[in-house]
Amino acid sequence: MESIVDKNFLDLILPKGVLEYFLLTDFTSTSEICLYLEEKNVVPEEYKSDRLTSKGFFDEITMQDFPLRGKAVFLHIKRRRWLNHTTGSVVFRDWDMVARGTRMTEEFASFLKDILGYQAGKL
Repeated sequence: MESIVDKNFLDLILPKGVLEYFLLTDFTSTSEICLYLEEKNVVPEEYKSDRLTSKGFFDEITMQDFPLRGKAVFLHIKRRRWLNHTTGSVVFRDWDMVARGTRMTEEFASFLKDILGYQAGKL
């Protein structure tokens, strides 16, 4: 189980808001720092009344973050997808809906822009 110290530390180095939706699953530190994030298996709000089963992840994407201690930092991000048994379709979190329902920091908006091409004001 993640300790409060771990969570507070991660809040310092990850874009604000990321830990609400993603878990840090691994990290490596050699000549660069790689942080591996997986979207939590929490059903998106808009599908709460449907029956969903996690069906793994989309292909991992990598984005560069601010350096730490002179090392480049890369975030390896896996977004989750679910099978909606009610409709028979594959669904995923609607990040535009998250943006509308959240007071995003510039940092979290930038994170969404990098992983999805999201732009504030273009919902």
